[in-house]
Amino acid sequence: MRLSKRILKSDMGQRLLSHLAAFYVRLVAWTTRWQIETGPVDRLVEEGEAAIGAFWHGRLLMSHLGWKAEQPRIHMMISRHRDGALIARTIGHLGFSTVDADSKTGGLNALRAMKRCLDAGDWVAITPDGPRGPRMRAKAGTIKLAQLTGAPVVPASVAMSRRRILNSWDRFQLALPFGRGIIRCGEPIRVPRDADADTLERARQALEDALNGLTGELDRRCGVPVVEPAPQAMPETDTPATDSPTAPAARSA
Repeated sequence: MRLSKRILKSDMGQRLLSHLAAFYVRLVAWTTRWQIETGPVDRLVEEGEAAIGAFWHGRLLMSHLGWKAEQPRIHMMISRHRDGALIARTIGHLGFSTVDADSKTGGLNALRAMKRCLDAGDWVAITPDGPRGPRMRAKAGTIKLAQLTGAPVVPASVAMSRRRILNSWDRFQLALPFGRGIIRCGEPIRVPRDADADTLERARQALEDALNGLTGELDRRCGVPVVEPAPQAMPETDTPATDSPTAPAARSA
């Protein structure tokens, strides 16, 4: 265990593992029969509108296939920890760029960086339940970014008929080769710049519901058990909800 941790922490170990992970992702992509249903994204791209892609942390693997090479640049927010660094390297091998999210600053630097990306006409991608959960429960950061920039949020998910669900906090979906996969996007969620606290909460809940609805629908269509969200946390009375953004966004090669 200690040896494996040392290897994972080392620069050489991360380089090797990221190359292997990228090769595996390409293998699964090449051997899977895909249904790509990204009409809402295609319409926004056609209209020249930058947007925020959102998907659960557990569905990160293979989600990049919903983005076409000829579409605008997309940047993925990745948290600053050991696993995040490995994910960032892997994403880089697949032709995507990343924005570093430092949870120690509350994600403020990442939000500013992603605002700059959106202002430049690029897209960004976020896992609203990252980097530590609770699973499939949206934090406020994605909605705050939408309010700050005026960019719509596009919920998306991916499901595989051949997969392994890991016993991690996010119930990570490890895609397996030679199956069927579906990627689907929902309708954009827009947040007014002058939204009050109640409006922001309704938008956050709408995003969470849309993502869970998509994920459950795609799991059922693939004939696999539906992964359920973590139990609802008891509401806090004194402390406002905060977001520690994770992961995504990227650029197609």
